[in-house]
Amino acid sequence: MLIAHSEINRHLICDYSSLDLSNPEILLNALQQLRQLVIQEGEEIFNQWRSRIQRQNFLQSSQNLAYYLALRRHDLRPLQAALMPWGLSSLGRIEARVLPNLDAAIATLGAICGSCSDSLPNRPSLAAFFEGDRLLEQHTEDLLDAKLNQRRVRIMVTLPTEAASYYEFVRDLIQRGTNCVRINCAHDTSAEWSAMIANVRIAEAETGHSCKVLMDLGGPKPRIGIARCLRHAGANAPNAKQRIFRGECLLLTRDLPTTNESTCFQVNCTIPEILDQLEVGASVWIDDGHIGARVESITEEGVLLRITHARIKGEKLGADKGLNFPDTTLRFSPLTQKDRQDLDFVATHADIVGYSFVQEPADIELLQRELQARLPINASIPGIIAKIETPLAVSNLPELIVQAAGKQPLGATLLRIWCKIKE
Repeated sequence: MLIAHSEINRHLICDYSSLDLSNPEILLNALQQLRQLVIQEGEEIFNQWRSRIQRQNFLQSSQNLAYYLALRRHDLRPLQAALMPWGLSSLGRIEARVLPNLDAAIATLGAICGSCSDSLPNRPSLAAFFEGDRLLEQHTEDLLDAKLNQRRVRIMVTLPTEAASYYEFVRDLIQRGTNCVRINCAHDTSAEWSAMIANVRIAEAETGHSCKVLMDLGGPKPRIGIARCLRHAGANAPNAKQRIFRGECLLLTRDLPTTNESTCFQVNCTIPEILDQLEVGASVWIDDGHIGARVESITEEGVLLRITHARIKGEKLGADKGLNFPDTTLRFSPLTQKDRQDLDFVATHADIVGYSFVQEPADIELLQRELQARLPINASIPGIIAKIETPLAVSNLPELIVQAAGKQPLGATLLRIWCKIKE
């Protein structure tokens, strides 16, 4: 079997092109060498993470994650195709049990070949084979608590302002099976939040059902601040909703739109430093993908966009529409000044903290420091639900998981990264 060295990723990779994998003994040897490489490379990855992992019950999961990353450096398709005629695992759903799955396939193929058992890994027990699934369920319970009534899912409900003064509403939610309530920190104040949480705790005691409290930090919000259209008489009032069509131009500005004679739509961005990070050709999506645009030029006035996607009848363009920059690696703090103020309350009242625009391990570390600075000594740190919203966050996901779950319960939500193209 050929072992090739890749100058691209500097990892050993398996080259199966010259092998007759229909021969079970050759296939067995290929699997054994793959297992050896996965252990070697996986341990290297895990050792780089080890100092960041403080939770003992995350050690086994993080090691399996390291093995999985090592495994996925290799093209498994030839092995998968060769294993299937033997009725063995094609390694397609191996995420939760990398080594147990490899060991089971090798042990069974070794028995078919009549190989000496001393040269084969032990066949994993049923409990060992499904240990990864058990750990995943345990991590989920650590974050969101146990399921009710044999349900396969947990139920989360966002509380309205009325939940602060309407106890019966909160009690009924929990009585009917709500596992977690969400408080959106972009709305209301600490007074309402405190009343909501008090109602939740009273309802827990009355119903006998536990309920987690997720407090979702507002985070940075790239949005249109003020929109102004100057094409039509009387249409230059701020935030007047006008339709924009494919092929038209849109000037994205740092400051408020001007009242000059421009025939373009003008809008300003609520996070003006984003404009300094855009490049010609970059995609921009507006209003959850209803409007698509591309950067045509960068001027002193701002960034000129050309509309590439909109319905034939046009799309309404107004204030507070979301802006998405999928081609651009945005660099700004995921914690706003308001978030830091809200954390004074959130750190000591929330079971889970919702965290937007997480992109790098340093972003997780920032929130961990801010939480720890506000907690009493030896107090447990709240869990995190990290919102994965950018391509950079996706590429950094393993490091984000280790940085967060190494210290506290973690969940992740994968939000829309590339908006759907709409005709």
